[in-house]
Amino acid sequence: MLNTQVEQLKSYCNSLVSYSRRKTREVSIGDVPLGGDNPIRVQSMTTVDTMDTIGSVEQVIRMVDAGCEYVRITAPSLKEAQNLEEIKKELRLRGYTVPLIADIHFTPNAAELAARIVEKVRINPGNYADKKRFEEIEYTDAAYQAELNRIREKFTPLVKICKEYGTAMRIGTNHGSLSDRIMSRYGDTPLGMVESALEFLRVCEDLNYYNIVLSMKSSNPQVMVQAYRLLVQKLNEEKFQPYPLHLGVTEAGDGEDGRIKSSVGIGTLLEDGLGDTVRVSLTEEPEAEVPVAQELVNRYTTRKTAITIPEITEYPINPFEYKRRATHEVGNIGGHQVPRVIADFSLKQKITPASLFSLGYHYSVPLDKWNIADIACDYIFANETVIDFEIPGTLGIIYAHQTWLTQKKKARTYPFVKADQYLKGVQLSEHTNFVYSCLNDLNANLIQRLKGDATAVLLIDTYNDHGLAEQRRLFVDLLLNDCKTPVIIGRAYSDLKPDQLQIYAATDVGGLLIDGLGDGVFLAAENCGPDKLVNETAFNILQATRTRISKTEYISCPSCGRTLFDLQETTAKIRSRTSHLKGVKIGIMGCIVNGPGEMADADYGYVGSGPGRITLYKGKEVVKKNVPTAQAVDELINLIRDGGDWIEVPSATS
Repeated sequence: MLNTQVEQLKSYCNSLVSYSRRKTREVSIGDVPLGGDNPIRVQSMTTVDTMDTIGSVEQVIRMVDAGCEYVRITAPSLKEAQNLEEIKKELRLRGYTVPLIADIHFTPNAAELAARIVEKVRINPGNYADKKRFEEIEYTDAAYQAELNRIREKFTPLVKICKEYGTAMRIGTNHGSLSDRIMSRYGDTPLGMVESALEFLRVCEDLNYYNIVLSMKSSNPQVMVQAYRLLVQKLNEEKFQPYPLHLGVTEAGDGEDGRIKSSVGIGTLLEDGLGDTVRVSLTEEPEAEVPVAQELVNRYTTRKTAITIPEITEYPINPFEYKRRATHEVGNIGGHQVPRVIADFSLKQKITPASLFSLGYHYSVPLDKWNIADIACDYIFANETVIDFEIPGTLGIIYAHQTWLTQKKKARTYPFVKADQYLKGVQLSEHTNFVYSCLNDLNANLIQRLKGDATAVLLIDTYNDHGLAEQRRLFVDLLLNDCKTPVIIGRAYSDLKPDQLQIYAATDVGGLLIDGLGDGVFLAAENCGPDKLVNETAFNILQATRTRISKTEYISCPSCGRTLFDLQETTAKIRSRTSHLKGVKIGIMGCIVNGPGEMADADYGYVGSGPGRITLYKGKEVVKKNVPTAQAVDELINLIRDGGDWIEVPSATS
């Protein structure tokens, strides 16, 4: 009999150990159906002003030619909603039949008009019938029900129009724009996100309207993953239809940060078998989002578990809440230590001080000292290549066991031993030993030995196509046996493009870290890009999962027709001035729709409030309004100074 936690998990996930996509209701969206047995669809959103008909059409065409299957266009008011008809007409004249989705915030009348024109309407339940003032309100049950009745009255006309015109709808909750009513009753939680959508969904089902897609987006991948899982559980629990899911991480940012953050959130859910359409939100041109989404989706078109993983009959992990697995400390690994990063130099014939530059260690010859960056790795796996120079004081070297025997008298050198060697009783370090294990090595003898060894660190690996599930199974065995040995999550890749490495590793490793599993990361990436990129990828995964913060975090929206300034240029300017502020979170939002709500956990915010005007926030509080764009970045820096979070840029010699 499965225990309660396994039953709870299976209420959203078909299988813990093999890839099995959730079966959903098919939703008609033009001539490109979603869900059911259809492939996972890729979509994006235009950034051109919706009133620019030709500009919008040409951007849509670029997106479709890049592989976009649905295109979303903002309609913040009636005039933009009306112009969707002109955009659609011009696209059809040019031979493009891609389904269009109207993106609506605050304006039910625009939604009702758009639903008569385009194939799908997206509404945000947090602001469709509510205004956000960040007020905490105490409701009696009767008063709360009165609010639900008010929502039903305001929302019903749109549902009826969608039924009449055959228009699909996405009920898209955003973590940062939950209504004051939801926040007052449920707090800033995944449950609040889910309930926000269900309030609207109940109205739809009461009116026998089912052409619906659901989403639970957040700029925090942890929150996003928990919310989607909880949503599916609640749908099953309350016997709703199995609606398809639109997956996305909001305000992911640009470059490698945006790709990794998106992959942690979206990839983790795809591994669970959840998701019917994907949008990757990057602060870049929308056509640049499409290949990233396709790369994520393509891993699951032929996903099979090539190696059978034993079933899990007891699951000691809460999938709806983050809790880090309890481990004891071995040196600087495990316990309350941040997850560590191990760099792979195993294939290098020679390692010199210059080799360490790419890993965040810069040796100054004139000063005879090392400068150590925030993203300097903690260990190097040198395998059989002996390092013959004085290493930085924060760095450890891991050698293959036979090589370690010749180097063991040197400070901060540790052996790498395979599980069978470890059990045979080979000579070990008194301080730290890295024991290599795959799932099939983890037998009762190994677990018992590990439990009695205060020097052991497990370095786990997998050769399974469904590697995340296999490594999760290994963690389950450790948890059920109360084995508190710290674990480094190891994954090996070869012959990948740099962005593929980022996407795959962020999914495979990030999906475990999201659930509190893992005390470090070891990426072995042969022919996947330079050492610097691989090292930064490991740190960026830890940053995206909020398990180790090593740099400034930017919560930057992907731009759309509502944006009031050049987001890409402004993000680059702000990043160039603030990238040294480790741990500070800065929200950069194109308009009031995406801020301040969408940057709810940012320390500082830069939000477009009108043409050429910016509003600055500290947390959720407005500090300065109507700042001219030309002065706004300087004023943001001053705000960070006033807030006590500014530090001067370190000099090269300091």
